[in-house]
Amino acid sequence: MGIIEAVILGIVQGLTEFLPISSSAHLRIVGDLFPNLGDPGVTFTAVTQIGTETAVVLFFWKDIVRIIKKWFQSLPFGPWKKQVPTSDADVRLGWIVIIGTFPIVILGLLFENAIDSVFRNLYITALMLALFAIFLGLADKFGRRAIPLEKMSMRDGLILGFAQSMALIPGVSRSGGTITVGLILGYTRAAAARASFLLAIPAVMGSGFYRLFSDDGTGPQVGALPLFVATATAFIVGYAVIVWFLKLVETKSYMPFVIYRLVLAVGVVLLLTQGVLEVY
Repeated sequence: MGIIEAVILGIVQGLTEFLPISSSAHLRIVGDLFPNLGDPGVTFTAVTQIGTETAVVLFFWKDIVRIIKKWFQSLPFGPWKKQVPTSDADVRLGWIVIIGTFPIVILGLLFENAIDSVFRNLYITALMLALFAIFLGLADKFGRRAIPLEKMSMRDGLILGFAQSMALIPGVSRSGGTITVGLILGYTRAAAARASFLLAIPAVMGSGFYRLFSDDGTGPQVGALPLFVATATAFIVGYAVIVWFLKLVETKSYMPFVIYRLVLAVGVVLLLTQGVLEVY
């Protein structure tokens, strides 16, 4: 991978990580379009996501600090013992992020081999793009969109955690899965989107650093400089996308993303049948 390819893939990662269109699918597809490059691999995908999640941490810094502070202050021990009631909305959000992270960690470790191999089949990617486009469209149309983030229950947080774990399969989309299920559960578009951002922080950061330090060298090899360039590019582009996306979901529907996913799914299948893309 050269620097130009790294910049392009970083832009792709930054543009698609927070939108419900699957960044891992786009990296998989775009990587295959470069001559002599192919699938950039799970490790490259996970590490570049550190860049976009750093953008999330920066954007939501005040919220994150407030949630962490209140969570500690609600504990029945320590120097801040029970200064904040456990019923506080920020305390509950802290627990939701913790509990909602367990599903993707457990399932990610259990299915690590499949994630590295079987799940990267582009026919599966195309199927997930189309299938979850339909789910997202139905959820956006028929969801009540009434419950704010502050009213999210622990049960719903765990459900959203399982929804997030579906993104282990390229084509589902981390944000797409959580937003879709959030809308089905009756949350507002803004609440579902913000929950997606917050839930992703420990999951994505953990996955990125785990892959960075545990890569056994069996996957596609990317040099340190291209990896850094792609990650830094993803951070810059990702921050801009967060600002735009949160404004968008306040007033617009998800239908453009539904249509895009369906068109992309068809395009992937056509490119596979023409031999332009490789199945693996």
